[in-house]
Amino acid sequence: MSSYENYIAYTTIVRKEVVRFFRIWPQTLLPPVITQSLYFLIFGKFIGTNLDGIQGISYMSFIIPGLVMMAVINSSFANVVSSFFSSKFQRSVEELLVSSTPDWVIVAGYATAGTVRGLLVGFIVLGVSAFFAHPRMDHMGLLLFFMILTAVVFSLGGFLNAVFAKKFDDVSIFPTFVLTPLTYLGGVFYSIQSLPPSWQNLSHFNPILYMVNGFRFGFYGISDVNILVGSSLLIVLAVVLSLTNLLLLKRGTGLKT
Repeated sequence: MSSYENYIAYTTIVRKEVVRFFRIWPQTLLPPVITQSLYFLIFGKFIGTNLDGIQGISYMSFIIPGLVMMAVINSSFANVVSSFFSSKFQRSVEELLVSSTPDWVIVAGYATAGTVRGLLVGFIVLGVSAFFAHPRMDHMGLLLFFMILTAVVFSLGGFLNAVFAKKFDDVSIFPTFVLTPLTYLGGVFYSIQSLPPSWQNLSHFNPILYMVNGFRFGFYGISDVNILVGSSLLIVLAVVLSLTNLLLLKRGTGLKT
């Protein structure tokens, strides 16, 4: 295929996926906003007003970056895993596989659409947070870097999950037993500096900790971990997941019967 034909194939996949999640927006855009709003209300307003600030920042303002990042992670992952697995289940993905569309265009198309949904939900949640607090944004470039690259990483992760999933139950196993615990233990609601040394050391093995803190650094210039390590980790994860997905597509893993 020529470069123009690859571009048409790529934009077609992205447009199809974006139109799909906009068409069912009460299921794709509204639930995470409601969930995060409840976190703002319960943890920030009801509980946070009785707590001291963290590193000179009010508790409500402290949790905003973590809750926005949580919404980005869950939405970008869910968009790709549900959509690509549905294509597998309905066998419509076979039309893509037998066409001349390169594997990298397929992966890029789904990942881009997942990133769009993740960012859209993230910005909506950030807008809702203005009703509860007014966080400052000290480093807009870093904020956008961590937000975009995190959405890309978890979109690629959702694609990987969908490739291996054999039934609908498999789609929810990784988010339930891996993604959710890592997110809650990733410094969304607390600073790891408040943990015992042994738990602090253990927390450093959680990749989401680096994403949340990198994003928080973009807001307030504070972080529990090294920002360079976090940014490097995101880049490495994006590259590794991309190459893994391309290799699996080439082999037909989970796609050929």
